Amino acid sequence: MRFLLTLFLIFQTALHGQQKDFNLIDFEKADNIANKLEGASLKNLPLLTYNLTNDLKTDVEKFRAIYLWVCTNIENDYASYIRTKNKRKKIKKSNTSFLAWNKSYTPKMFRRLVNDKKTACTGYAYLIKGMANLAGLQCEIVNGFGRVLNADLNIKSAPNHSWNAIQLQQKWYLCDATWSAGTFIINEDIPVFKKNFVNGYFLTSPEYFKRNHYPIDKKWLLSNPNYKFEDFLAEPLLYKDAFEFGTYPITPNKMKISLNKESAFEMIVQSEKKLVKEMFQFTHNDGNKSKTIIPEVEVIKNGYLLRHQFQFKGTYDLHLNLNKKPLATYVIKVTK
Repeated sequence: MRFLLTLFLIFQTALHGQQKDFNLIDFEKADNIANKLEGASLKNLPLLTYNLTNDLKTDVEKFRAIYLWVCTNIENDYASYIRTKNKRKKIKKSNTSFLAWNKSYTPKMFRRLVNDKKTACTGYAYLIKGMANLAGLQCEIVNGFGRVLNADLNIKSAPNHSWNAIQLQQKWYLCDATWSAGTFIINEDIPVFKKNFVNGYFLTSPEYFKRNHYPIDKKWLLSNPNYKFEDFLAEPLLYKDAFEFGTYPITPNKMKISLNKESAFEMIVQSEKKLVKEMFQFTHNDGNKSKTIIPEVEVIKNGYLLRHQFQFKGTYDLHLNLNKKPLATYVIKVTK
């Protein structure tokens, strides 16, 4: 317990404020402008950017209007994603080749984006950068690895994702318009994109963002430069609701955990919101059946300590849920 709390306090001192830096900014006006321009054409990008930003005073409001418009008007194109994924596999041994291909592919992708308002992650990142630059903001495309349930990443995997870094008030911030825009729902074995804006990927703290994003160029971690790709792969799997709720497991920081049956599993969770103990649930699956339980929950400084005692040895997929929404997954091996 003392060790977990020490890790938690160390983590606390390393946190970046990120979206919290702008708590005094009301995004209502920026959001209203973006919503009123729903369906606007991309064929005159300077005009669209001007219409989104001209009446806003601060750079962060201008970027917010651009970001929200892109996330709510552009559809994630599964066919484009598959084409990109297959090409990335062919050149996965060379990051230089990948970056060169990505640069040459972008203009072709952008033409389809303008005409159909459909794209994959590269298109989202390219559009965010283009519009932000038109608004006088410094914005970059970040290429790297996105860790999701079906990504099956390993040390030899090809880069599979792109997102953005934006400079505001002389400080760099991270965001992912692709994952903010929505998700794919499987309908009769056919992936169908469902729009659902996720605010949690807008100006996300680097300490959380790196839990499921790892850049080719490590400077875009914007946090611990000693954080390795192997560390990234070993992290527990985090889902979009963790970012949407602003609620994250801090420890253990490894997905695969081994413990003795006599020892309780302990987890420390940090949240940007005040939570009620009963909101937490664990669901564990031993390969045969699933069981939902309410863990012991103790309120600690700036967080919550969750505890569960496994009754039987075995290997369990343990899911942390908040109000039945999945936040993270661990794999627990319980021995005698």
